[in-house]
Amino acid sequence: MKLKHVLATGVLAIAAAGAGYYGYSRILHPPLVTTSIANLAPVSEAVYGTGTVEPERWAKVVPLQRRRLVELCRCEGQVVKSGQILGRQDDAEERSALEQMEINRGQLERDLARAEKDRDKNDAARTEYEQRWTKLEDAKSRIAAQKVRLDQLVLRAPLDGMVLRRDGEVGEIAGPTDVLFTVGPPAPMQVVAEINEEEINRIASGQKAFLRSEAFPGRALRANVAQITPKGDPTRKTFRVYLRLPQDTPLRIGMSVEANIIFREKQAAVVVPAEAITGDAVQTVDDGRIRRVPVKLGIRGNRNVEIIGDVSKGTPVLSPARIDLADGARIRIESSVTRALEPPAPSEPADQPAATAETTAVVASASTTPTDPDDAVISAAITAHIDSVVNDARRNLISNSR
Repeated sequence: MKLKHVLATGVLAIAAAGAGYYGYSRILHPPLVTTSIANLAPVSEAVYGTGTVEPERWAKVVPLQRRRLVELCRCEGQVVKSGQILGRQDDAEERSALEQMEINRGQLERDLARAEKDRDKNDAARTEYEQRWTKLEDAKSRIAAQKVRLDQLVLRAPLDGMVLRRDGEVGEIAGPTDVLFTVGPPAPMQVVAEINEEEINRIASGQKAFLRSEAFPGRALRANVAQITPKGDPTRKTFRVYLRLPQDTPLRIGMSVEANIIFREKQAAVVVPAEAITGDAVQTVDDGRIRRVPVKLGIRGNRNVEIIGDVSKGTPVLSPARIDLADGARIRIESSVTRALEPPAPSEPADQPAATAETTAVVASASTTPTDPDDAVISAAITAHIDSVVNDARRNLISNSR
């Protein structure tokens, strides 16, 4: 009996200690949480892609035959006319053959002249004349074909414009796979971007696009969707989108850029950190207690999410959300880490897309009174990807895993 009494006493003691700890931790000393402040910010949803700056009209100059180069102009950056000679390949063999053909034609012309004098004498003479005439015409055709082969060894400008790039050197052997010149008008320019096929339905002509280039970090670069290629690449699962650049763009031909094509945007939306979302609700703070508020999610990002519901600007929300705390539970706020969604610095993104198979990027800045809505969106969009190398590597990994 004494043993049972001791055990019962011990169980009661443990229960009392637990109750006391619970009362201390939950009532006298409630859990410590961190919060963020819901704020108004312009938000945009964009489709991400990568592209290259090109002239709107340009052409490559490649040899039709594999031969040694004997002449190449030093004409990068110079204006040329269509048909202007830019280089030559070794044509010694063709010229030698042409000389022999010309000598043979001369002999055939002399033979035909002699046969023409006697062609009316008899049938045999008439037949001989016709045979010599046929041989001469065949020789002329061969000479014309040989001149065409010679002309194919001459490299000419395919259109009026500028020699944008020259490759190769005299003495090298070049063939149909070697681009020796790139020729075209240097302006206007465009970005040829590759967009994943699952996102192409969101793209339409006239949409704004914001570009990011490593050559101009933090600088707002604009473009507009000019055209979408009707047929995609079934191997790469991408569509080609042409973005027209303004005349004053600092981008240069051949530069690679990241493009955010805006297909949905709001100039003012209530946003909270993504970590504050728990299911379809957020946890607000009301008089030191948690209040669970159901919300609908709008434009989503990796850092910030638009919420639609009974949450207004300036409302503190638990960030990160605490699913272990019941609705109505008392809490203590760690004031040192209570933070609002501050406007992003020019070198930092307001929102980054998550590393998923989706290529939709959401960008947001928290300026409540932007003087220029476009600038507010630009400052967010151009920094939507801090590390382009990492993002591209992730995208390639996702594409290859499909």
